[in-house]
Amino acid sequence: MPPRLLPASDNAAIDLAARRLAAGSLVGMPTETVYGLAADADNATAVHRIFGAKGRPADHPLIVHLAPGDGPQGWGAGVDHYASEVPAFAAALMQAFWPGPLTLILPRRNGVAAVAAGGQDSVGLRCPAHPVAQALLTAAAAQGVSGVAAPSANRFGRVSPTTASHVAEEFASMADEDLLILDGGACPVGIESTIIDCTRGHPVLLRPGMVTVAQLEAACGQPIRERDEAAPRASGTLESHYAPRARVRLMDAKQLRAAFEVLGRDAKNIALYVRSPIEAAKGVPHRRMPDDAAAAAQELFAVLRELDATGVRLIWVETPPADPEWDGVRDRLQRAAA
Repeated sequence: MPPRLLPASDNAAIDLAARRLAAGSLVGMPTETVYGLAADADNATAVHRIFGAKGRPADHPLIVHLAPGDGPQGWGAGVDHYASEVPAFAAALMQAFWPGPLTLILPRRNGVAAVAAGGQDSVGLRCPAHPVAQALLTAAAAQGVSGVAAPSANRFGRVSPTTASHVAEEFASMADEDLLILDGGACPVGIESTIIDCTRGHPVLLRPGMVTVAQLEAACGQPIRERDEAAPRASGTLESHYAPRARVRLMDAKQLRAAFEVLGRDAKNIALYVRSPIEAAKGVPHRRMPDDAAAAAQELFAVLRELDATGVRLIWVETPPADPEWDGVRDRLQRAAA
């Protein structure tokens, strides 16, 4: 049997998924960002199954997701289990944005999550805000699972999944006993978390997301520095990532119109994702990109999958605005086009 999709509204499904995690199996888990391919972060064999299923290099670290617990800092037990140190600015970021779409890279405690960390002496931690993720993590914690490693539930380098059906499509060849998928609906944020390196005495942005630099700086009281060569490896930071089968090309509105007018009726095998109207695009697969960054992020990966499914060879995308709130969307599109 192929992987099962179970409604996350069913408490029995949550309990079954938690038992599966405790037993070393994989679970497709909804979060507010994207769906994750989850396993017990402290079970090396289970984590190796994630790498194998995704075709992901074993030195490319995974993010460990923590249960929210009780009170405003209920994730504290999970942080203490995995991190050997929490700088004051990192604690301020947790207080401001957890649960939520922010991952913090912290010094890793010896003897825990080594495989999930890709062999590094640091570990990425996040407390998700999605109620299904929280229910699953809480139920798994009751089964002795301190944290859940959960990269995006897709083949390595491909478009991230934002619905349970996307996960089922990615891993259709896996057996039911190897993968159970919780259907929690479409992910409300739609792109992966912002990642901040907290291992060097100051915060460094490793991956933009929907938590902006300005918000981060206001919360921690320090400037957010740009990524450099000393940064640890982190999820989703390869130059080429989030890519559909069709080749993605980014262009501004003027370039896009000019290129499309040259092709005219010969514009075969091209799909468009644009904010600006293009009259010549009638009959060509296309979607209009929202003017709001959050709305664009929420639908981005689903639109790329939809246009890719038409069988085109090229997807032309209008470059997002340079405004900071668009940084996460622009980053994903630039990597898809790399």
